[in-house]
Amino acid sequence: LFFALPRTGGAGFGNNSKGLSGFTGFSNSVELGAIGQLKESDEIVMRVILDDAKVENKQPLRWRGVALDKFDNKSWSKSDNIREPFIKIAGDFLRFDKQAGDEDDIAIQTIFLEPIDSDVLFGLSRPFAARQAKFPNIYRDSNGNISFPRTDYERISYTMFSDRRIPVIGDLQTDNGLYPAEIQERYLQLPLRYDKRIGQVASQISGNYRTRYDKAKAIENYLQTEFGYTLEMKATGDEPLADFLFNVREGHCEYFATAMTIMLRTQGIAARVVNGFQQGEYNETAGAFIVKQKDAHSWVEVYFPETDAWVAFDPTPFAGQFNENENAGILGSFNKYLEALETMWVQYFVAYDNQEQRSLFRSVKNGFTDFQAETSSWIKVAEKQISEWWKEVRGDKGLQASAIAVAYGLGYVLAAVLGIFLIIWLYRKIKNLELWKNWRNWLKKKSDTTIIEFYERMQKVLASKGFTREPHQTPLEFAFALKMPEAVKITEKYNRVRFGEKNLSKDESQEIENWLKNLEQKNKV
Repeated sequence: LFFALPRTGGAGFGNNSKGLSGFTGFSNSVELGAIGQLKESDEIVMRVILDDAKVENKQPLRWRGVALDKFDNKSWSKSDNIREPFIKIAGDFLRFDKQAGDEDDIAIQTIFLEPIDSDVLFGLSRPFAARQAKFPNIYRDSNGNISFPRTDYERISYTMFSDRRIPVIGDLQTDNGLYPAEIQERYLQLPLRYDKRIGQVASQISGNYRTRYDKAKAIENYLQTEFGYTLEMKATGDEPLADFLFNVREGHCEYFATAMTIMLRTQGIAARVVNGFQQGEYNETAGAFIVKQKDAHSWVEVYFPETDAWVAFDPTPFAGQFNENENAGILGSFNKYLEALETMWVQYFVAYDNQEQRSLFRSVKNGFTDFQAETSSWIKVAEKQISEWWKEVRGDKGLQASAIAVAYGLGYVLAAVLGIFLIIWLYRKIKNLELWKNWRNWLKKKSDTTIIEFYERMQKVLASKGFTREPHQTPLEFAFALKMPEAVKITEKYNRVRFGEKNLSKDESQEIENWLKNLEQKNKV
């Protein structure tokens, strides 16, 4: 099956070879209100397997797609489209940034991405390297967005390496250094015309705080607690952000992210909007996060110059940060198994490549190594105990210790002998049980039924012609009375198999089939 079944990016059930063109937020512009429609879809976007589950407890899992820095009151876009190419440095490995954290801070994600109408590569924040056999290169722009040269709309798989190091809050609270000119130009940008009340409200909320970090947390908390969450697109007009803040006061994630970003910029704090996905639902059977379109999400990244880090904030109310578990009850469990089945299909058939081969080989090798280590450890412990016992038997620790050791030894030998006798006794007892006799008789009867099946077929053919065996006739007497050579030959084979306990050869079985066909043909005539 592995070699016969198709292993292309478009193979497998649930495939959408045309691409999920309904995606928003992963191009150069995103209009306010579009994600609300996206969040009503159950289409699967990607499946993510984390190699190291301990990163789950460090930070919320969000699959970063694209960061946008320019706002015109209705939509977000990138202020430049310059991308820096990175080529492979060793094998399938591509490095595009330095690793700042320790090994324990690295999150390795294997991502199986459905066909989408975008060249974005998703991953946890602060990606620094990727691995993929088919990518000739990948690109990174000035917003930290990672993309690849897409030539078709098929499933792709890749491994992303992210630095999940969390900056110390104390360092962020003292990080009030000057922004570089490029940061000021791009991430403090405001629309030419916007409602000045936005800045006034931001100043009222954050005015009592001195540091950028505390101001950002204050605005984040204000939006989370003072506004409602809804998927309905209610904010309208030439300035939907102002309508959201001062009239409607409820919306979905990109309204909250936009509000926080613009409010921070009015206070001189560099920020940008990020669009991606929440972590999705974890499928225990597949060992993967199943991420759907309805997990689409927007959040905010704030820049701290002295720490040189973009730190994530999420002003969306908690009702919009976590989707309810839909896989409850029997139907939900069944859906989870279906999702797990397709995940394993995609992983081991559709997307199986050198990377998966190495992963599978590494798992088998590690399992065998662990088994060897455990076995070796057990043998060493046993050798040590036997050695200590032999020293005691020799009398190295005194006569009393020797007598006790000998007694223990005899006790173990006696227990082993009794154990063997017990096993033999139990085997014989079980063998003679009526249950097993019935089982053996049933199997023998079934075998006999199979053996004489060809004779029963002959009787049916003859009965259809009007010939039936009388009670006083033996099978062979009946056959001779018919004066049909085929009937005589089949009956002779039947007697030899039934009463002589001889097995039919392959040639004999074929002969019987031919004789039966001849009898059936005569019957038709």
